[in-house]
Amino acid sequence: MLSERRLEVLRAIVQDYVGTEEPVGSKALTERHRLGVSPATVRNDMAVLEDEGYIAQPHTSAGRIPTDKGYRLFVDKLAGVKPMTAPEKRAIHHFLDGAVDLDDVVGRTVRLLAQLTRQVAVVQYPSLTRSTVRHVELLSLAPARVMLVLITDTGRVEQRMVDCPAPFGEASLADLRARLNSRIAGRRFADVPQLVQDLPDAFEAEDRGTVATVLSTLLETLVEETEERLMIGGTANLTRFGHDFPLTIRPVLEALEEQVVLLKLLGEVNDSGMAVRIGHENAHEGLNSTSVVSVGYGSGGEAVAKLGVVGPTRMDYPGTMGAVRAVARYVGQILAES
Repeated sequence: MLSERRLEVLRAIVQDYVGTEEPVGSKALTERHRLGVSPATVRNDMAVLEDEGYIAQPHTSAGRIPTDKGYRLFVDKLAGVKPMTAPEKRAIHHFLDGAVDLDDVVGRTVRLLAQLTRQVAVVQYPSLTRSTVRHVELLSLAPARVMLVLITDTGRVEQRMVDCPAPFGEASLADLRARLNSRIAGRRFADVPQLVQDLPDAFEAEDRGTVATVLSTLLETLVEETEERLMIGGTANLTRFGHDFPLTIRPVLEALEEQVVLLKLLGEVNDSGMAVRIGHENAHEGLNSTSVVSVGYGSGGEAVAKLGVVGPTRMDYPGTMGAVRAVARYVGQILAES
């Protein structure tokens, strides 16, 4: 276990290196921080931190830089989440207010996160499999043709055309719409099949075929293997950090183009808490020089998707974690109110 003083030295090294982009020496640390000890003592502490693998010497200069292990300890024990300032909170509200649909919400969120953190922002669309039914609308387009509109609790809208086996009157359509919504509104998708299985029996014999056809289309919509979708923004921000990536940023850019890689980076939605993966903790080799900060978002306190940022390991972790958390909370509020 490191002593409190050595933890403070590590914290100071991380803060200075993130801020200056230069390896940090003992003299600079004692000048910039109130460590209460001499440069010689700080040099000794730095030697211990280096032996333990928390800092490293990039070249023959006296300065040291944090390692992945050093950043990990900083994030786990030393870094509080930096709260957003009042102007930053107002900017979030201003930027996200007025979004007209889910695509607009996701697009605005990506741009906002990229601007706030100056990193690459990644936002996952809410998955249908984790959603509940908000409302089902049935619209008559012709005597034997119906449009089914499924609206989820996350604001996602799915539309399907239903060709009925026989004409279906407006009164019967209104009855089916009312019965459907009374049974499944507010219920999880997984519960719907059992809730509607006996619904055709509530209708006259000549209408049961049509009711069964509408229900079949609804269930296909619910269980459809809908592709997980992501939106990414701010990739150009990486060019500001060229010297933070060994040799070239090409492997990072190539990894960011692979959707499967990004979904794995964000992590399982079930784990809705803040996650920070640093350097070699990222399984994809092309991302070993990056850190990923992600968190779940959703309405009603339950995560339906993830959002986060990707940047170099030399990252302002407290500020980035604060921005990601604040944006996720506000997007969750929008979904709850939409």
